[in-house]
Amino acid sequence: MSKQQPTQFINPETPGYVGFANLPNQVHRKSVKKGFEFTLMVVGESGLGKSTLINSLFLTDLYPERVIPGAAEKIERTVQIEASTVEIEERGVKLRLTVVDTPGYGDAINCRDCFKTIISYIDEQFERYLHDESGLNRRHIIDNRVHCCFYFISPFGHGLKPLDVAFMKAIHNKVNIVPVIAKADTLTLKERERLKKRILDEIEEHNIKIYHLPDAESDEDEDFKEQTRLLKASIPFSVVGSNQLIEAKGKKVRGRLYPWGVVEVENPEHNDFLKLRTMLITHMQDLQEVTQDLHYENFRSERLKRGGRKVENEDMNKDQILLEKEAELRRMQEMIARMQAQMQMQMQGGDGDSGALGHHV
Repeated sequence: MSKQQPTQFINPETPGYVGFANLPNQVHRKSVKKGFEFTLMVVGESGLGKSTLINSLFLTDLYPERVIPGAAEKIERTVQIEASTVEIEERGVKLRLTVVDTPGYGDAINCRDCFKTIISYIDEQFERYLHDESGLNRRHIIDNRVHCCFYFISPFGHGLKPLDVAFMKAIHNKVNIVPVIAKADTLTLKERERLKKRILDEIEEHNIKIYHLPDAESDEDEDFKEQTRLLKASIPFSVVGSNQLIEAKGKKVRGRLYPWGVVEVENPEHNDFLKLRTMLITHMQDLQEVTQDLHYENFRSERLKRGGRKVENEDMNKDQILLEKEAELRRMQEMIARMQAQMQMQMQGGDGDSGALGHHV
């Protein structure tokens, strides 16, 4: 019986080729196997079509059991945080998408403190990630940090409302803001362009930092460069959302049917829905990197400066400090009043003694 010769290891590549050009393929395979995580926050007044747009973007129903409150309930309603997570798979690539909705935002008569709940939620996710990152087991950290915030602006005003400005200024150092003009089908094309310009001017005037798409690299192809240019020119995105299929020109499309015609959701001539989705998908990695390298690092360094103590909302801190100082001032005033009263009594007692002594002499 003949001995079987061991098979030789053969270099699959040509001589002079090391093989590290294959590393991106390894990273790609590992990433696809692990899957991706992304957290999107949507903020805006009720009735602007936030839920419809999100369902349209990801072709899923994230809010099957939502109950819409009546007008009487909205008056006293406080802002809530509702996080919905869904696993989406497309061509073998898995995405764990978390959409954070904020029902009640802007509904109450007094909206002064309506965004404190939202800021607190963003900080809590940073806090949780920092805690997990500092722990012993760091292999399976779930990233629930908010990577992007779609801020919905009403098309019925003449630009940004004071609430819009206050909210965006409060969160622009914590999250990537993408401004979105809702229900764009209520505007003509000229009105849309005028409103976009007005909003951009007000954003610049109030020094609000929104998410800016990175410039295309010089070695990118011309189509990608042109796409990036068009996306940058479309900010703020004016969008229409719909989950209904309507027949138009002999084919089924998602859109809205009006007496004068059909508004197609995925028609770039009708609105910026496709551009918004393209921006989100093609720049998802960059949104995550900006969150990690800029917003999270700012939070982390601030925490380390304060010696690792958890810091609550800054406005609440300021109010607390003022209250403590006022209480301390009252205590000092009471102490001074007591000392003055004691000195007064001593002086009166001293005058009485000296008077009695003089009379005796």
